[in-house]
Amino acid sequence: MNHDGRTPASRGDARPGPRQRPPIFAALDLGTNNCRLLMAQRNGDGSLKVVDGFSRIVRLGEGLAHTGRLSEGAMGRAYQALAACAQRIEAREPIAVGCVATQACRAASNGQMFLNRVEKDLGLKFDVISAEDEARLSVLGCASLFEREAEHAMIVDIGGGSTEISWIAPSAVLDAGLNPPIISWGTCPIGVVTLAEDDVEPEGDAKYAWYEALVTRIAETIAQVGQAQHLRDSFAQGRSHIIGTSGTVTSLAGVFLELPRYNRARVDGMWFDVKDCRATIAKLLAQTREQRAENACIGKDRADLVVIGGAILDAVLRVWPAERIRVADRGLREGVLMRLMAQHEAR
Repeated sequence: MNHDGRTPASRGDARPGPRQRPPIFAALDLGTNNCRLLMAQRNGDGSLKVVDGFSRIVRLGEGLAHTGRLSEGAMGRAYQALAACAQRIEAREPIAVGCVATQACRAASNGQMFLNRVEKDLGLKFDVISAEDEARLSVLGCASLFEREAEHAMIVDIGGGSTEISWIAPSAVLDAGLNPPIISWGTCPIGVVTLAEDDVEPEGDAKYAWYEALVTRIAETIAQVGQAQHLRDSFAQGRSHIIGTSGTVTSLAGVFLELPRYNRARVDGMWFDVKDCRATIAKLLAQTREQRAENACIGKDRADLVVIGGAILDAVLRVWPAERIRVADRGLREGVLMRLMAQHEAR
């Protein structure tokens, strides 16, 4: 992982003493839809104590599927969000900063050029990580939600430009440390931003046929992802479980719980019955975008994306039937933080 160029090198050897606070680490994730920052310290039991966070929808991948490039507007939105992150990082003075960029910067012909500008102006040096490393970091970040006694678990990460799915054996991951073994993983180029551009939701009753056709089409693609079809009975019979890590899943959970405003403590780790999940998607599908935007767990920036994300999740659950899923408001950034902390402690 990378260090913020403005962080003094001498801080890298700091150890918490009697009068020192535990060191702070920062993880910054620039995705196709979101820009997210998480800063945390390690608790005595190895868990993370969050000291600051930031999330903004920037839609960096807007138009990318059609042009192959990041648009000026999208780069402008992302740059503003990254500048806000840089200010927070400067104020907290973490001893290490890990910055990762995913699908939009992987796919765009000018993605690296944009990241070079960010590094020059803001001192934030990004790694453009592979889809496989993205999946592995998400597994690592979600590990504390795995049930050791489950035969297998499937981690579904619905992003803005792609959806990553990984299959693991919980006990093997929990015993493996920072390089979790993955039975199989796969990525498909279906995400909420790219789908929303090509499959615009119609108004009125036409939306129901549109939704069903969309889910059917996505399911055909999802069925080709990974090499884990031999595990399907284990999930269908309840011996294995699914973890959903994405803004789609956490937003649906917040809507189901009827939260007056999004509350990570209520959502992260909750078990979400699939029938309740589908009922929540149906409820949102029946609403107008304006009605969805009024929900504090969705907001105007997600109002046109949450049903699209629901369709992706619904398609996954048609291919991989399960009675419930576990909601994870964690994943990639937590995985980055865990690696950063291990690298620091190994010095």
